[in-house]
Amino acid sequence: MTAGDDALADSVGRARLRHQAEQLRTFVGRFLGRRDGLIGGLILTVFFVLAIAPAVFVGPLENVVTATGARFGAPSAEHLLGTDRQGRDMLNLAIHGTRVSMVIGLLATVITVFIGSVIGIVSGFLGGRIDTVLMRLTDFFLVLPTFVLALILAPILIDIIGTQAELFGMRVTLVVIVIVIGITSWASTARIIRSQTLSLRERAFVDRARVVGAGPGWIMARHILPNVVNLIVANMVLTFAGAVLTETTLSFIGLGDPFQPSWGQLLNQAQADGAAGLGAWWVIAPPGIAIIFVVLGFTLAGGALDDVLNPKLRGRR
Repeated sequence: MTAGDDALADSVGRARLRHQAEQLRTFVGRFLGRRDGLIGGLILTVFFVLAIAPAVFVGPLENVVTATGARFGAPSAEHLLGTDRQGRDMLNLAIHGTRVSMVIGLLATVITVFIGSVIGIVSGFLGGRIDTVLMRLTDFFLVLPTFVLALILAPILIDIIGTQAELFGMRVTLVVIVIVIGITSWASTARIIRSQTLSLRERAFVDRARVVGAGPGWIMARHILPNVVNLIVANMVLTFAGAVLTETTLSFIGLGDPFQPSWGQLLNQAQADGAAGLGAWWVIAPPGIAIIFVVLGFTLAGGALDDVLNPKLRGRR
């Protein structure tokens, strides 16, 4: 390769990087230019920062499990959100619970979107008997009660994985919740991706790929997947909200880890301690409000992403 060829390749590479940077700026500008995108983004940024570094704001986890106040102490200057039955600071518990709830939601979302995207693309592109079998399986999971399945699968998975297993520092109970949410929540994603794939497989660029001899795997990976990525990303944000809410519900009914504070586990503990009957609203409010804001943030961000990434919706607006 000559020096001129090297210079040309460098020039093309720089032009591609500039184009990608401009696309990113345009996307961020459109997303933040929407009120729902801006509000949702700010809410999620706050909670992601708390999940990444809770110790920066309230100290290490060891301080959380130590009683530092009176039993069911009301909010005060020393304990801004009060204390629970054991005298633990509710602000510390709620902030450290952010990490557990968000990590479980993230891991469960990755599993959900991966399974749903693969099944949706394969089913929509190949069609025929494969499509029929995969869609009947999808329909089965669509009507399957997630919480009942969780109650059945939890002891089975714990026995298989082992009580000492850990994943990213999480105990086996939380790993079970991640797996249960992931394998029971992918059906709606598969349906959405399949519907888009059915449209894409009839496009001219797919026909041209078939003519030049490209196989189904190559076409799905190089032509179908890039054209449904926008839909996957938008759906992932909404799926994340559902995963956090599902984790909270499973922890609330007793499937959480009592040694790792999560929002659902805090609500479960508040119920067990009779906080509502004693009028200790400050024990219930912090995790409850956090759940509401996280789900609201993901819903707003997901709606904004859907509009920004979907040219048809932008055109109608």
